[in-house]
Amino acid sequence: MGREALCTCRCGAEAGEVKALLETDAVILRGAVKRRIPIASITDIRVDAESLHLAAGGEAVVLELGGAEAARWATKLATPAPSLRQKLGVGPDCLAFVVGEIGGTPLAEALAEALARMCAKVPSAARAMVAIVRDEAELSRALATHATMPAGAAIWVVYGKGRAARFGEGAVRAFMRGNRFIDTKVSGVSQELSATKGLCPPGPPDGVPPPALALHGGNLLYWSCRTVNLICCRGADADLGNK
Repeated sequence: MGREALCTCRCGAEAGEVKALLETDAVILRGAVKRRIPIASITDIRVDAESLHLAAGGEAVVLELGGAEAARWATKLATPAPSLRQKLGVGPDCLAFVVGEIGGTPLAEALAEALARMCAKVPSAARAMVAIVRDEAELSRALATHATMPAGAAIWVVYGKGRAARFGEGAVRAFMRGNRFIDTKVSGVSQELSATKGLCPPGPPDGVPPPALALHGGNLLYWSCRTVNLICCRGADADLGNK
């Protein structure tokens, strides 16, 4: 849900300044009071004057957020979070092509319905890709497959979350940007996985080099804006610039 605030918190006999974070599945308190309160465990939500009052796990929690912000938090908490399928935009009118290892990951359970009814068997029949990747090589292969999909197809790259991830958000976004993809959205998949949505903007027709590419000392024979690599023939001292 992505909201955070510095505020005074009262929780049982504890009180003090905290940093409160409203995440997709929990309210997290850091500071004088430390708690992780699963949203599913919250049994009462109300706003009283300037404070948000929560009841969860037998405890009463009060966050002095200010009236307007407390109302926003209450609305967010009371609104059911969209399913992962809804976040990814997969549906009858937007079939997904899935690549990568899914078995044993939270993605399998979260997308069970989508995988059963809303997945394409071949890339050309899909309007979106869900790629589960563990390293740069797997992402490179996913992008190569994505290049065979209809123009405008989105790609959701699913990867490990947090500092322990060997190929995380920063590396994924850098690699995609290096291949002309624009990252437009990030979504949590689970406590271990995140997903970034990428779109490849339209470019010049295949076979026509874009004017911004200048080839010195050789001839650019072919260009495809939707493939990862440029195929070119260069003279001995040729180099491809972007000037």
